[in-house]
Amino acid sequence: MINKRLIAGLLISLLPWLAQADVTSVTATIDKNPVMLDEAIVLTVVAEGDAERDAFDSSVLLGDFVVGRTSVGSQTSIVNFSTRQTTTWSTTLFPRSVGDFTIPAFTIEGKSSAPITVKVIPVQQGSDAPARDYYVATEVSQSDVYLQQQLRYTVKLYLASQIERGSLQAPELENAQIQQLGEDKQYTELVNGKRYQVIERNFAILPQQSGEFTIRGPVFSGEVIAANTNQRFGFFNRTKTINRVGPDVDISVKPIPANIDYHWLPSEFVQLDENWQTEEFVVGEPVTRTLTLTAVGVVEEQLPEIEQIYPPAFKLYPDQPGSATAERDNRLIVQRTESVALIPTQPGEFIIPEVKIPWFNTASGITEYATLPTRTITVAPAANMGNESPGTTPETQVTPPVSPQNTAEQNTPALPDNQPKALSAQPSSIAEQGIDLWHWILAGLWLLTAAGWFVYAQRKRTVDPRPSLQNSVTNNDVKSLVSTIEKGNVGEIQAAIRTWLSQFSAAQRWQIQQSIKPELDQMMASAFANPPKAWDKTALISAIQRITTTKTKDGGLTPLYPVNH
Repeated sequence: MINKRLIAGLLISLLPWLAQADVTSVTATIDKNPVMLDEAIVLTVVAEGDAERDAFDSSVLLGDFVVGRTSVGSQTSIVNFSTRQTTTWSTTLFPRSVGDFTIPAFTIEGKSSAPITVKVIPVQQGSDAPARDYYVATEVSQSDVYLQQQLRYTVKLYLASQIERGSLQAPELENAQIQQLGEDKQYTELVNGKRYQVIERNFAILPQQSGEFTIRGPVFSGEVIAANTNQRFGFFNRTKTINRVGPDVDISVKPIPANIDYHWLPSEFVQLDENWQTEEFVVGEPVTRTLTLTAVGVVEEQLPEIEQIYPPAFKLYPDQPGSATAERDNRLIVQRTESVALIPTQPGEFIIPEVKIPWFNTASGITEYATLPTRTITVAPAANMGNESPGTTPETQVTPPVSPQNTAEQNTPALPDNQPKALSAQPSSIAEQGIDLWHWILAGLWLLTAAGWFVYAQRKRTVDPRPSLQNSVTNNDVKSLVSTIEKGNVGEIQAAIRTWLSQFSAAQRWQIQQSIKPELDQMMASAFANPPKAWDKTALISAIQRITTTKTKDGGLTPLYPVNH
């Protein structure tokens, strides 16, 4: 009993001294040498003594290897009063290329390990190569792409035995959007006479920067069942850890061509569709038009807004645009949907201009257009607009003259036959006197209100004159626009008008658009007629020059749509 207490006391007294033991040596080893390019090396560094857990720095290895996770553990043992304390770091390394590389010495608290030379050999392939149990293969749909063009990246994991668990990382590419396509596929494949279970995974990669780049292969880490001939009971299977990395792939990303002056949309297929709620248009009744833009091999953020132009005889109520993404045949398919409710305000025949969206065909290398053709619609008058026949308005209706007595008799309400006539005359006369009095009172109030508005309008004109459109635009802007119109290119004219209108306020811009709308409608209708027809450019030029030079007396814009009385 006394001896046990003595031993315990000695151990307790030695603990502070043990905790202060210095590092006496550092050793570094690797689990295999040489190693194939797609295999992993496990580097183990052991420090004898009491070392700090964060004393090991693996950043010196990043130049030649892809460095995985580092695990650290400490152990203390006492045997015959001899204490041994060690700290161990284990790191997984993946070679970046073939050749001879040196793992440098590691110094921990003044003690250093010996450097290690590693020989990395190519992956042996071909029919004469020895069969491998586990490896990763990678490929891309094309190695030469445009900026933001989707390329398909395929990873195949080959397993010759059953896998217990594992994880496959995504490939890595600087300045790129990477996302998985669909679910994993599993199948069997015979390679050089050996059967493998294959797990295939596809990724969509969209480079966001032009230049020469390398897609780093994905890393697979897992545990597989290891064969053990000494195992008596099969349900106590042993496992072993494997690490494999897919080969790197070099790609070339071309920049946007210099002649592209529109929203960059690289794709193999782009389509624009429309859907009308109804084909019948009636004044005052809303009709919803839905436009859908579909593109392949891009993401939702790359789709442009759909620019739509409508005649001024329609009120517009646009809805919030929506977008969606789908996958088909290992390609991204995205859609943008825009809906607008149109309410015609007057009957007649109107032209809905074409909708055109430019996009770059990555297969042919040329610009193409997703278009909806010009559409002519007929708006029918509302049902209540046809009740009165022409020539029977209140001003033109002819009524026979009547005497005052006849008028009084007509305004007298009909009474029951048993009611005395004398009793019905007096209340009617009193009611008429009361109505006349109220008429005079209301007329006086109306005159006071009109006088007040007149005084306010006169003061407004002298104190706060509206800005002149003539002062908002320089002559050079108008001359440049006129010069573009004279050339006759409809696309250039539309772009020039949009640029010119951007100089004005929202109210002025709306007013100008309504003013030149008839000339623009004529231009669009002539340009997209079959066959195309000539149109009068001078009418559009005159309209623009007129609204930029004409001023009202108070300095504001002239009315664009005067009311006919």
